[in-house]
Amino acid sequence: MKSARGFGNACSIRQHAVVDGVIEVMKSTNLSTLCVLTTACWFMAFTTSLASNERNLVRGKTLYDKYCLACHGPQGRGDGTTQFDPPVADLTSSDVLAKPDSRLLKSIHEGRPNTAMDAWKSKLSDEAIRDVLAYALTFSR
Repeated sequence: MKSARGFGNACSIRQHAVVDGVIEVMKSTNLSTLCVLTTACWFMAFTTSLASNERNLVRGKTLYDKYCLACHGPQGRGDGTTQFDPPVADLTSSDVLAKPDSRLLKSIHEGRPNTAMDAWKSKLSDEAIRDVLAYALTFSR
């Protein structure tokens, strides 16, 4: 039987232990026990994911407030205290929201030519940039 670790790196060490335990139980018990253990494993993965997402949004907000707020404004509409020509992007506009996340991440990472949008790759890690984007995308909700 294939190890659960083959399904990607998203699982934590604790989740690996549970999944490995389920595999061992599968070898020696009945289907009802397997169902209970599988449900427990999925529940733990789901709750861990929620906590991680909440942490990422909190971190994203903190970074947004520090680095983006002055230009993009409190709700990402480009109405910050610092104004530029051409104007700063409205992060809630349909033009921005229609772009794939990969394009938005690149804009933050590399900056935008002929605009005031600097490259943030030297100040923010890739994970931090993903957190900022995750937070900024909450504005459109």
